[in-house]
Amino acid sequence: MTLYRRDLLRWTLALTSGGAATAVAETADAVWHDSTRRRDIPVAVRVPVTPGPWPVVLHSHGLGGSRDGGDAWGEAWAGAGCLVLHLQHPGSDIDVFRSGMDALRRAASVEQLLARVADVRFAIDHLFALQQQGVTPWSLVRPDRIGLAGHSFGAQTVQALAGQTFPVPARLADERVRAFVALSPSPGRGGMSLAQSFGAITRPFLAVTGSLDGDPLGRGMEGGKRASVFDGLPGSANGRRALLWLEGADHMTFAGNRARRLSGSGLLKREPLAAEREAQHHDLVARITALWWRAHLMDDAEALAALRRGVPGPDRLQLG
Repeated sequence: MTLYRRDLLRWTLALTSGGAATAVAETADAVWHDSTRRRDIPVAVRVPVTPGPWPVVLHSHGLGGSRDGGDAWGEAWAGAGCLVLHLQHPGSDIDVFRSGMDALRRAASVEQLLARVADVRFAIDHLFALQQQGVTPWSLVRPDRIGLAGHSFGAQTVQALAGQTFPVPARLADERVRAFVALSPSPGRGGMSLAQSFGAITRPFLAVTGSLDGDPLGRGMEGGKRASVFDGLPGSANGRRALLWLEGADHMTFAGNRARRLSGSGLLKREPLAAEREAQHHDLVARITALWWRAHLMDDAEALAALRRGVPGPDRLQLG
């Protein structure tokens, strides 16, 4: 893989020689090449400070985003002991965002969703190959403990790979993924009920949305509809489905972009309340999702107990 922002060797040496923990916490950028599809996939890798082996969490950005998206979440997940891989999806990434709203709407297509699903499958294949070859840091990951998260269009990618049923014969689920987080999920379409759309998702699935979580593309989506995904998931006594609801959080709250890379474009309008509460909500989403990974990728009973204690109002965390 090709690195061009930070030197992977720095934390490779730290991992193999007992170097300073601060070195392994940095982010390395790379471009992974899928030769089958002749497609370059930019990635960003976050390596945890804690000793391996580590679970792996993949993150899929929203429509018009990039591998830099979700940095607020990636920092927390690496801090919780997961190696985090942020994917960038050509065809529905920041280059499309720069082309304006019409280009964004065209990119929100079935073809691009299928391309994203294939990107995730390739990334898992590739990290498995690197792990088997003994390439650091991938030699220190646990291939049986993989999580997948995504925002908006990335959440739809998560839903497809988790096992959402579509009104077509194809099944897109990937059984190698152990647990899921969908930030700003979308309910099923095509006339299917919630149970028909999401009833086959039996692995741990956390939906995250809020009262101002609308739709920048103007398709009438809002937080209540996004939260309904939880109702379609099969119930469980051991907390394998969950809903985190944030009062006053909007669509871009859940992108997890600390640096506000998309602000000032004129395309995305935000409510003042969402901006006012964003720091608080970022901290809460980071904490709850980190606990989710620890509970379901690390079998951490204390993390699951913390999730069951819920969150302070007016926000809420529902497990079932």
